[in-house]
Amino acid sequence: MTTTKKFNPPNSHTTAWIAQTWLSFIISISATAIGIVYLPADVWLKGYLGMGLIFSVGSTISLSKTVRDQEESKRMLSRIDEAKLERLLADYDPFKQ
Repeated sequence: MTTTKKFNPPNSHTTAWIAQTWLSFIISISATAIGIVYLPADVWLKGYLGMGLIFSVGSTISLSKTVRDQEESKRMLSRIDEAKLERLLADYDPFKQ
């Protein structure tokens, strides 16, 4: 007797959550960029702050992708181990020797 498990996909984000995160990202980057542009400082200082902003955004995106990829690989290994265990249990017959 084999039991089949239904695969439950992880909870996906709602459209409202996705819109809020994008809006938050766009507003925060825009506000910081506008603040740098109107900062009463030398062009070199503004350029330095602008480059810092760009590198911070890029590294944040890379970090979030890396963390997501690590979590997905853990889930994949867990599913592989679970499938191996299910196969082992399905092939096991305690009365067969």
